[in-house]
Amino acid sequence: MAILQWIIIIVGGVIGIISSVGITVGIFATIIYKIFQKIRFGGSLYD
Repeated sequence: MAILQWIIIIVGGVIGIISSVGITVGIFATIIYKIFQKIRFGGSLYD
């Protein structure tokens, strides 16, 4: 039973880490994309 618990803990931790990294990368990618669009087309950063 202890082995199964450790597997579940490890899988849950890995999923949590991947999720956090994905959200962080997505936020930075959106900010960089908005800045690029602002420079290229002169649009608003808030749209």
